[in-house]
Amino acid sequence: MEARLVERVDVPFKAIPAAGVHGVGLRSLPGNLWRLGRGVLAARRILREFRPDVLLFTGGYVAVPMALAGRSLPTLLYVPDIEPGLALKTLARFADRIALSAEDSAQYFKQADRLVVTGYPTRPGLDRWTRAEARKLLSLDERSPVLLVFGGSKGARSLNTAILENLPALLELAQVVHISGELDWPMVEQRSQSLIPAQAARYHAYPYLHDEMGAALAAADLAVSRAGASTLGEYPLFGLPAVLVPYPHAWRYQKVNADHLAARGAAVVLEDASLGRELLPLVSGLLGQPDRLAAMRTAMQALSRPAAAELIGRQLIELAEKRR
Repeated sequence: MEARLVERVDVPFKAIPAAGVHGVGLRSLPGNLWRLGRGVLAARRILREFRPDVLLFTGGYVAVPMALAGRSLPTLLYVPDIEPGLALKTLARFADRIALSAEDSAQYFKQADRLVVTGYPTRPGLDRWTRAEARKLLSLDERSPVLLVFGGSKGARSLNTAILENLPALLELAQVVHISGELDWPMVEQRSQSLIPAQAARYHAYPYLHDEMGAALAAADLAVSRAGASTLGEYPLFGLPAVLVPYPHAWRYQKVNADHLAARGAAVVLEDASLGRELLPLVSGLLGQPDRLAAMRTAMQALSRPAAAELIGRQLIELAEKRR
């Protein structure tokens, strides 16, 4: 998935062997360590060929071999989630500078003198649509509220299932833009074909959106989604209130992200196990309280850092120039 996204914007992509070691059983650990060793050798070959001035890491175990191979180079570590994972904490030991999405992440690092808060970077042009332009592009009625449902690039089975089970009732409350992910698209497409014409006109389902994702965010009044790191940047950019459903099987990173936004009045947290029974009344309650939604929108907008990508870029240039 990541390779396809990178190649869409004409950035050269090379993969290296890697594997996780955190939480891995004893039987898998030797093989994973062997793959990490192979990854270091592959990373050295890439460095000899590309000859970079600076390295940028955003975490994950795949970054560890490159960090080990490039120890002599200046490095910038970017922390997308509020709470860093084990790989990020390990990489922090090598990093010359550590960029954070939010101030709350500082508590997880001992290298206080290397920290800089940049915000979460969003891609250029993501917010180029006005609300009216976005709704026109997606064939949405300007007068009716819009609920955006998004489970991430691969989708979210429990979230998609809960939406489909409550779809007729949700369509009475709002128009629904449902980005299901590729895995559940056949199920979603089949359900959409069973809707009566009046319902079908209010249901807009897609397996994934690339360039139009900004339009979906600009058009929405409320989002229901997982709580991946992008929610820390994209929702504030659009001032989009959210019901966040943290993925329950990914340590607690998404829960910490969701709690961060909820504590500031910008979102409401809903547990994955409660989706089936609580999703509909929660969405109904929020859409039925315009003043509360407006307050959440204001709170979300207050967290926006639209210049995050530029700030990260400046850090990289500064590190590269110091080396030269």
